[in-house]
Parts: sequence; structure tokens; C-alpha cells
Amino acid sequence: MADITAELVAVERKLWEGRATLVSAQTTEGEIGVLPGHQPLLGQLVDNGAVVIRTVDGERLVAAVQGGFLSVSPTKVTILADSARWASEVDVTAAEEALSSEDHVVKARAESELRARRRAAAEV
Repeated sequence: MADITAELVAVERKLWEGRATLVSAQTTEGEIGVLPGHQPLLGQLVDNGAVVIRTVDGERLVAAVQGGFLSVSPTKVTILADSARWASEVDVTAAEEALSSEDHVVKARAESELRARRRAAAEV
């Protein structure tokens, strides 16, 4: 099966780098799926979005992301997020409590994290 190098990096840390068969992300132009051989492009990630990576080992990685960019070259997909967290790292109780916050940034981030968590659980 064909694969491509992929990298998910946030300002605070590198989350993952390896070989993938598919990378999908939510951009300002809509959700995009990148397969090996995809044409080069640069896309802007939405705030409160999700990134899904299918590894060559068949693992499905889901992250909640806050803004940033997706860059596709002939040999690599790079996701540079302002902030990112694996769905498995989401504290569901804390995120649910944050939904009642008056701070719209805190509330939006919690919604994104819970959405990523549900997405990760839905297609395992």
C-alpha cells in the first residue's frame, strides 16, 4: 500500500511523525483528505477542528486542533497547529464542565476536544 511521510506539530510540542496512508483535516475550505500522490497545497486549519491520521500500521490517530496550517508536498504532509491534543488525552469531565464557561475560547476548545473524542470513538 502506498504511504506518505506525515507530521503533526503544535506550538508546544511535536505530537507525531511517521508514515501514513491517509491524513484528513478540517480547513477553512472544507474537510480535506490527503492520500499519497496528492497535489501540493497549503490550507488553513479551522479553529476547533480535528485531524485524523491513518498510519501504515492501521492505527487511527485523532487530534483536536486549534488553527494553523496544512502543507502538502509530493513526499510529505505537515500539519502545523496553533494548539493540538490527542483525543485520548482529553479529560472528558473537565471538558464538559468547560462547556458552561462564559469564556467563548474555553468553551470552543472544550467543544473541539469532545468532538475529537467522539470522532475517535466512532470509527475505531
